[in-house]
Amino acid sequence: MCGICGIASGSAVDPDRLGAMSAALAHRGPDSIGEHVDAGVGLAARRLSIIDLETGDQPIANEDGTCHVVQNGEIYNYEDLRRELERAGHRFRTHGDTEVLVHAYEQWDTDFARRLRGMFAVAIWDARRRRLVLARDRFGIKPLYYRTDGAELSFASELRALPRGELDLDGLEAFLAFNSIPAPLTIFHESRKLPPGYLLVWEAGRVQLERYARPGPVSLTELRDDDEAELLEELRGRLRDSVRAHLVSDVPVGVLLSGGVDSAALAALAAQESSEPLRTFSIGFEERSFNELDDARAVARMYGTDHHELTVRPDAALLLPKLADAFDEPFADSSALPTYLVSQLAAGHVKVALSGEGGDELFGGYYTYAADLIADRVAPVARLARPLVERLPSSSRKASFDYKAKRFVRAAHLPPLERHHGWKEIFGPDLRAELTGRTHSFDPLDLYRARYHETDGADPLARLQDVDFGIYLVDDLLVKTDRASMAHSLEARVPYLDPIVTNFAFALPARHKVRGLAKKVLLRRAVAPLLPRRIVQGRKRGFSIPAAAWLRGDLEPFARDTLSAQTLGRQGFFRPEAVTALIDRHVGGREDLSRQLWGLLAFTLWYERHVEREPAPLVTARMEALVR
Repeated sequence: MCGICGIASGSAVDPDRLGAMSAALAHRGPDSIGEHVDAGVGLAARRLSIIDLETGDQPIANEDGTCHVVQNGEIYNYEDLRRELERAGHRFRTHGDTEVLVHAYEQWDTDFARRLRGMFAVAIWDARRRRLVLARDRFGIKPLYYRTDGAELSFASELRALPRGELDLDGLEAFLAFNSIPAPLTIFHESRKLPPGYLLVWEAGRVQLERYARPGPVSLTELRDDDEAELLEELRGRLRDSVRAHLVSDVPVGVLLSGGVDSAALAALAAQESSEPLRTFSIGFEERSFNELDDARAVARMYGTDHHELTVRPDAALLLPKLADAFDEPFADSSALPTYLVSQLAAGHVKVALSGEGGDELFGGYYTYAADLIADRVAPVARLARPLVERLPSSSRKASFDYKAKRFVRAAHLPPLERHHGWKEIFGPDLRAELTGRTHSFDPLDLYRARYHETDGADPLARLQDVDFGIYLVDDLLVKTDRASMAHSLEARVPYLDPIVTNFAFALPARHKVRGLAKKVLLRRAVAPLLPRRIVQGRKRGFSIPAAAWLRGDLEPFARDTLSAQTLGRQGFFRPEAVTALIDRHVGGREDLSRQLWGLLAFTLWYERHVEREPAPLVTARMEALVR
């Protein structure tokens, strides 16, 4: 696990500029620093040592030094690839996974990326061809940003290492719609995200993008119709295989344990595969409906794990600015806060932790999927009931009935994709225009439509899951996990996002995912022998926070101060009177607008810390200890 960056240019690369880019990523790799500077290219890596502690420092070259590679991530099938490459005549000097990449590129050219099982962002400089190749894993687990002006291309693991440039109003519009910014957009006009499953080739000043992998649902004729007992046994075996691969490390590995079925299953399998007590880490809240520590403890007791936990309180003055520092572009999924804190907790004990991202998108874990299946049948009733539902008082409880009911009746009559988005949308088009005082021709939902149209002919529910898998998972959940963990120099691994698991899930008929209001049907049955009954039959879990209650209580003064007319007027993006009206409506209990307010707080704090003034470097506890 590392932070990587570099520059390819038609002229000499400034070593000081490359060093400054590398320094901005120090939190991603505090264990070593490496650079390669040659005519027209500079590569740099900040390493968090996980595999091959002795000889794995980067950049790493091939036998004659004509190709150099830097990598962020882990390749889980590197030993198999190494044996194949050695049979083909390649010679290795190290024992880790990074050197495999440079030899794989020599052997298979850009097809090397198709052969990789893992999470990665890779940069390879081919001096013979004066060619830079960037590759991002097929699931988008590891980030990769780039910026090009024709004469030069620069890239980095995080946006903070690239020049800031002008704000992209399309990126801002997408942020207001989703509380995150989907690829290829970023908040800056000149910079872009390399999408998952893509290669970028820079050669002779020209940039070419190529999609090498597109995970997604199969056609209706390819859906599996096996006996359920066989599917259950196969799923358990595939999950165990993935967990075993993700435990490969030369340092201790833990599990981020929420108390829900996804992370609990990972903890159970990891504990069975570990020769010593597994370390597990959990977050709880004082608010009862959000506190899931009892469920996490039940799993920890069952497997005798070395369990650590933390109870979170709403200390906004400390926590929200820390999140703004950790995220290099606006990001407003409020579950980033507990993910940040549980990563901080875990980093005090391990350097690697397994996390449960992907289970919901693959196996049907969201309430919206059940709503998708019943919406057409109940849309007329929902339309009639809407006036009554809209009058329900707003609760501060987790996943409250009033919140879900209002969302449902507002969108039930729409076409499938628009309806699915409507249940999760943050600011709709009219509210965005009211908030900003601008009308904007860009429709962020077009990014969803493009993904949706690629799966024509697949099962209707699977198509909506695929939109979540390719956009929400990538640009929200995986961004959250990457930044929150790497802020503390912790490597987070996601065993559900492994082809051995995803290919199986994509081929499952909808009945094995959602039946009526029952979600993750096959997955729950598959892991039932491994877990306490209360976990298997429990409602959806996750590191969500009591934001609605906090913003009606201890966080209200902080929100009003942060979103003051003076601050909003200075920044110039949002109309102060529109923002004040949102706060008043939420605090008055008329509607749960916590997601919208959290988004406005996140953007305002981000802009203040990353644009209005020079952002401070992230300093982790591990780095502070090294300084001391």
